Amino acid sequence: MITKRIIPCLDVKNGRVVKGVNFGGLNDVSDPVELARFYNASGADELVFYDITASYEGRALFTDILRRVASEIFIPLTVGGGINTLEDFDRVLKCGADKVSVNSGAIKNPALITEAAKKYGDQCVVLSADVKRVDGVFRVFAKGGRENTGMEAIEWIKRCVSMGAGEVVVNSIDTDGVKQGFDIEMLRAVCDAVNVPVIASGGAGCVNDFVRLFKEVPDVDAGLAASVFHFGEIKIPDLKRDLHANSINVRLVK
Repeated sequence: MITKRIIPCLDVKNGRVVKGVNFGGLNDVSDPVELARFYNASGADELVFYDITASYEGRALFTDILRRVASEIFIPLTVGGGINTLEDFDRVLKCGADKVSVNSGAIKNPALITEAAKKYGDQCVVLSADVKRVDGVFRVFAKGGRENTGMEAIEWIKRCVSMGAGEVVVNSIDTDGVKQGFDIEMLRAVCDAVNVPVIASGGAGCVNDFVRLFKEVPDVDAGLAASVFHFGEIKIPDLKRDLHANSINVRLVK
């Protein structure tokens, strides 16, 4: 049985971890290096680091903070934000990332996925899809959820996987930061469409939201969250014990 992963996410802006609701209203949370160290010790299975304004501001990802974060942890690190070229992949991998997350860069140039997969391997290329319902249709958004691309999300995700994306993070803008549970409908649709690991992001508010996620969408591989972990509303060791008690296979914290 495949072990389900629990993944905290560091949304970084101007060198600080921030969090908002529905991709807006960002509030300062903490120092990313301190949080990374904490999650590494708390039993997180992986860590995600997003430089959330890099694409919108048209700049490269901050590598100094990334290097410091990578030096503090011994779990896989996925990094995204402002990834537009193979050189960007190379730069963040050399800073200590294990996987590279691409969103707006792939929308601008889908061939980037194929090129990166050929050079670094499918397992290194993570598609991050920011998805929101527009008139009842799942649509892909770019630039940190600011820009509606008009593309239908499921077809876009299928296309990117066929081009070499080895993992998909599904960020539901509708449920982001609302803490009313993951977007089960959206996640089912994605899991039914692709055969690579799918990570659920957006909506976790309590332990039971993770239990429901893995029970109702058994094909989903991981649950990603931010504020509930950052503010201690859910403690990862407690979460894993509850998941284990509900017959969900996780790596327990010693």
